[in-house]
Amino acid sequence: MSVVHQLSAGWLLDHLSFINKINYQLHQHHEPCCSKNEFTTSVHFESLQMDSVSSSGACAAFIASDPTTKPENDDGGNYEMLTQKFVFRPELFDVTKPYITPAVHKECQQSNEKEDLMNGVKKEISISIIGKKRKRCVVFNQGELDAMEYHTKIRELILDGSLQLIQEGLKSGFLYPLFEKQDKCSKPITLPLDTCNLPELCEMAKHLPSLNEMEHQTLQLVEEDTSVTEQDLFLRVVENNSSFTKVITLMGQKYLLPPKSSFLLSDISCMQPLLNYRKTFDVIVIDPPWQNKSVKRSNRYSYLSPLQIKQIPIPKLAAPNCLLVTWVTNRQKHLRFIKEELYPSWSVEVVAEWHWVKITNSGEFVFPLDSPHKKPYEGLILGRVQEKTALPLRNADVNVLPIPDHKLIVSVPCTLHSHKPPLAGATCQRTIFYKFKLN
Repeated sequence: MSVVHQLSAGWLLDHLSFINKINYQLHQHHEPCCSKNEFTTSVHFESLQMDSVSSSGACAAFIASDPTTKPENDDGGNYEMLTQKFVFRPELFDVTKPYITPAVHKECQQSNEKEDLMNGVKKEISISIIGKKRKRCVVFNQGELDAMEYHTKIRELILDGSLQLIQEGLKSGFLYPLFEKQDKCSKPITLPLDTCNLPELCEMAKHLPSLNEMEHQTLQLVEEDTSVTEQDLFLRVVENNSSFTKVITLMGQKYLLPPKSSFLLSDISCMQPLLNYRKTFDVIVIDPPWQNKSVKRSNRYSYLSPLQIKQIPIPKLAAPNCLLVTWVTNRQKHLRFIKEELYPSWSVEVVAEWHWVKITNSGEFVFPLDSPHKKPYEGLILGRVQEKTALPLRNADVNVLPIPDHKLIVSVPCTLHSHKPPLAGATCQRTIFYKFKLN
């Protein structure tokens, strides 16, 4: 997991380091130039801004040629092998300030407390409406009361464990205090535009006619294969079995496919190609677009209903003793749904509940810990797939590692929306990750 520090409370992670260890390297053949020592220092794909590829935040680090290796081409001549390495833009993890400062949060809290004392309200809070003198009282609904009760229960765990890991990060220099002068001189970060076309492609795939089993065959990317089209990639598992990164172009945008990886470009309602893949997985990570009021108001992306999530064919994709990890918001309705309905319907037993705590580069929470609106943490529910029939001889030989409960993953979040930290510390070999792309 690119662990910087590990304590009994959990782990302090370096998300950027994990991404860059994936080895995003392209190998390309190149006709030798007149000069032996000539090489190109940078090459840019069609991108949204300088040194970036699509909206992934990747940038070209270098391209270098190896003049000592000159295999012959088809014409009998020699060519050089160019290596192009991509790294993630480090400024996308440059979170120097909390999203909401504690001072502003405290001022709002004090104002609300005064109003409560004047009105003698116990379960009401007075909220100032920006730009207006008028004030209104809002009564907490049952969901909000459940969220406050849950926060009270885990608050000490979040606070104490995070502070221990943050202190270790400050001691080692991974986290660093920001001084006022440095803060004023810092340059604003220009984020890449979110122009990813994958949601549109998945929507197109949903409306394609169903294919027979033979047409669902796996597509393996070969070296320098430039003939692959969007239609070739729909509704089939695409594999990169090489030791190097492959580039594919979808609707004019270039995407990097890491070595020894595969993907399915499809809507969640068209999962048959993955079932025809005839592979099971030791670890399955799900990151569903949960329904909430903010999403409904902004209409930023489509969400899945509980019924749609339950229809994911986890039992057919999971290997024996598969570890299932589901990312979830802090809404108690969703937490209860996972534990009481979703996992039981998949024959999955809940074994642990972890929390991802988001901090700045200096170790502050990105939101005040006691903010009534947004918390600086998110949850993960971990479960084990249960065997339907007892296999005592086989189970005796299987070494299933115990999963500790109430652990923290502390890291600086990526400024791109919905990029979760790595969970690659598992010993399992085959992992499937369900990322429901935002519309």
